[in-house]
Amino acid sequence: MANEGRKPFRKPREPKEFDDVVVSINRVSKTVKGGRRMRFSALVVVGDHKGRVGFGMGKAAEVPDAIKKATEAANKNVFRVQLVDNNRTVPHAATGKHGASSVFLKPAAPGTGVIAGGAVRSILELAGINDVLSKVIGSRTAVNVVYATLDALKSMQTVNDVAKAREKKVAEIR
Repeated sequence: MANEGRKPFRKPREPKEFDDVVVSINRVSKTVKGGRRMRFSALVVVGDHKGRVGFGMGKAAEVPDAIKKATEAANKNVFRVQLVDNNRTVPHAATGKHGASSVFLKPAAPGTGVIAGGAVRSILELAGINDVLSKVIGSRTAVNVVYATLDALKSMQTVNDVAKAREKKVAEIR
């Protein structure tokens, strides 16, 4: 036996563009004539730790398939987050809303860290934000919290963005 003790040849994996985190897995059921039909719903957040983040949902009969679908959907929904201070924190305080959930994000001093829990922490860390304060107000349902957090991040504007919108130069502001 020439192959004894050796591992079979496996192609080296190419490095992934995004890291992914499974935020929640939910068992859902549909009642049909023969009983209940069980499926799984997965919520996945992806990010590159450099300001790009996205999320996706997938549903399948088995958990790994649901996660795979959600990851593919998340990779299609990636967007860039506006960050300041060398991609350290958010530019200003903002509130994102979705359904009965509201997420409040506020910039923090260097060294504060990510003060957030659950789904909000996953998104902020994958976006590459190091110092931020957050609070979830209202419903803490994972899906709505993710939507609300992304709403808050999409509403972020830097000083340059606002100056451009007002058609003024940055030098005039400072």
